[in-house]
Amino acid sequence: MKKPIYFYELIFMFLLGSLIYSLLEILFRGYTHWTMTILGGVTGAALYVISSGKTPIFIQCLYGSFIITAFELIVGIFVNIILHWDVWDYSDVPFNLLGQICLPFSVVWYVISLPALLLCRFVRETFSCSIIPHNTADSNRYEL
Repeated sequence: MKKPIYFYELIFMFLLGSLIYSLLEILFRGYTHWTMTILGGVTGAALYVISSGKTPIFIQCLYGSFIITAFELIVGIFVNIILHWDVWDYSDVPFNLLGQICLPFSVVWYVISLPALLLCRFVRETFSCSIIPHNTADSNRYEL
């Protein structure tokens, strides 16, 4: 039986994803934008859900890359094209779509997904060590 994913685990991964993504962007780009902090959090929670399956890690990385790229396209269309906030622009990068996503960064997301998914597995194991007691009748759990 697959271990349920609890709401507090998703919140924790959202916060951790927000922090890590923001720090990575500041490290490599010199700054970040609040929308990227939220995107990092949503991505962290999504990767946590992906990591709960029995799929091989390298296939999970492929899923992670696809999900991150899809989220980036959705957020990019909204914040860059519709709202004209100009948070990023991949127009000069080869194989881009609307300047919002590009193949080279999808490859980067694949590579970054590996340590992120391993971190998700570590967090899952930490939570399963009964730090917070789980009640099977708990109403704040999600079975995914």
